[in-house]
This record gives sequence, C-alpha cells and structure tokens, in this order.
Amino acid sequence: MLRVAPSAYWRHAVRQRHPERRSDRAKRDERLIPEIERIWNANLRVYGADKVWKQMNREAIPVARCTVERLMRRLGLRGARRGKTVRTTVADRSVPCPLDRVNRQFTADRPN
Repeated sequence: MLRVAPSAYWRHAVRQRHPERRSDRAKRDERLIPEIERIWNANLRVYGADKVWKQMNREAIPVARCTVERLMRRLGLRGARRGKTVRTTVADRSVPCPLDRVNRQFTADRPN
C-alpha cells in the first residue's frame, strides 16, 4: 500500500476534475508537447532538443531550451546520434572469476 497524505490526494483529485486549476507550467507543457512532437516528426525524428528549440523560436513559439529538453526527456524523444557507440569489453558472467594467485592480504597492521 502506498502511503499518501490525504491533502495531497485531494489536491490531485481536484486537479484531475478541474484542469484549469493546474499550475501554469503544467498548462504550458500541455500546449508545447504537441508542437515538440510535430517538429521532431517533421524532421525525420533526428532533431535533438537544441534544434527543436531553434525551430520553435523560428516559428514564433517562445520557449526556453531547458523546457524543450525536459519535455523531450519526458516523452522519450531523442535526436540522432552520430558515430559509433563506445563499447568496451563485456564480461562473461557465466565464467567464474580466476583465483587470487598472489595471495594478497588486505588487512591493516594498525589503525590510521
């Protein structure tokens, strides 16, 4: 069972029933999300937050870059990544680790 304060529950319930009581940021986010998705889809889903932000400002939709980044992160939208992804050695978990052949003793002979 999730413990939620009664006041928080009722505040949430009121905002669900009356969307006009939500914060200005939530209302603005609701208006910006379709615009961000439209621009991202129109540009073959390769635009990142920076280019989406620039395109929105070109279209006279004033918005902060950090807002576009936050909303794109929330929607799971990402720009194209160029180049190869860095891949280091992948350990094989099925093979047991080798024994310690040096017989190291990790004990302190005195404090500090």
